[in-house]
Amino acid sequence: MLVDGGEALPRIAEALTGARSQVHIAGWHVTPDFGLTRDDQASRLRDLLGDLAERVEVRVLLWAGAPVPIFTPARAAVRRVREELIRGTRVQCALDFHERPMHCHHEKLIIVDGEVAFVGGIDLTSLGGDRFDSSDHSMRGRLGWHDASSRVRGPAVADVAGHFTARWREVTGEQVEETPPPAPAGDVELQVVRTVPEKIYDFLPQGDFRILETYTRALRSARKLVYLESQFLWSAQVVEILANKLREPPSDDFRVVVLLPAKPNNGADTTRGQLGVLAAADNGAARFMATTISARSGGLTGPLYVHAKIGIVDDAWLTVGSANLNEHSFFNDTEMNVVTCDRTVARQTRLRLWAEHLELSVEEVSGEPVGVIDELWRPIAGEQLERRKRGEPQTHRLLELPGVSRRSMGLVGPLDGLFVDG
Repeated sequence: MLVDGGEALPRIAEALTGARSQVHIAGWHVTPDFGLTRDDQASRLRDLLGDLAERVEVRVLLWAGAPVPIFTPARAAVRRVREELIRGTRVQCALDFHERPMHCHHEKLIIVDGEVAFVGGIDLTSLGGDRFDSSDHSMRGRLGWHDASSRVRGPAVADVAGHFTARWREVTGEQVEETPPPAPAGDVELQVVRTVPEKIYDFLPQGDFRILETYTRALRSARKLVYLESQFLWSAQVVEILANKLREPPSDDFRVVVLLPAKPNNGADTTRGQLGVLAAADNGAARFMATTISARSGGLTGPLYVHAKIGIVDDAWLTVGSANLNEHSFFNDTEMNVVTCDRTVARQTRLRLWAEHLELSVEEVSGEPVGVIDELWRPIAGEQLERRKRGEPQTHRLLELPGVSRRSMGLVGPLDGLFVDG
């Protein structure tokens, strides 16, 4: 697990520079001037890929962009990105128009030599905010960005690579020779899951909807803890499962904690409405918390965008990838997540995230989840919300999400976000 761009992006750069045969990238959007590192050796993404393409095959597969230019990235802008990537280089860049109307290709994949894959939520772009952010989330000149990715080795890489080559073949007609599945690289079992809408690709005419399936199974099985980080919480299916759990909790210690952006780039009213459903189902039992985080340096606080797509259930199930908790990601966009039921990985990931958000050490958050939520999450987040209401500066990064109420303007979010999930 790679948490935040400050950790993930240099690891991606390291893997890219060590490529021996091929580099495959699939993304929602890229920025040619984007920097994977921010040091004396830093270079633009365009230059890095151009240098690589002199000795290995480099293929970049991008969503073709929004057909209506009032949404970003517009198709004309994506064409300019493609021209910049290929100009004077051997980089191959294809634009994928095989989309469901008013939806996008949202997965974020990097595969190197068929041996290592990065699967997560981090785009190689500066569009909307700088993805290069550290886990201390200090105040910066641009919008801060909390995100996550995964570094995968072993046989599962072949599933990620096979998905890329199938899409590439459909878009370009080129049959890319697939490398054999790598040998096992550890003792963690994982599954690669994806969303592919039906009737957009000949190689998968019936589509693939296993991200929704795996979330559904995991949430229904939850006994004590559901922890979710997402850019959006629009999914009626997810909310219905969680609401039923809150109405009839499977144990006294059952808790649901969600971490969302304070100001999502669209659909805020839809998210607030779904949170209202969960708050009503909780009915004052204090089993449910909706929270957000801010960038902070001393007494200064500023906006921090939660872009991570992470689910953890009972420290026994973990997923990370590109899929948000909405119908875009479950039905209409192409997405990819990895899933594991490895208890050590799930718990260590949760502890690391909680230490980051609570501004504490891993040891200080390693107690029973119900105790950490009731004794740390709730008092800290609630106090910071009260300070904000009084017009006082925040003294902590964590904040209870304000304004949770019944659904209002329920169609505005989905209509505003038809083209772009980000």
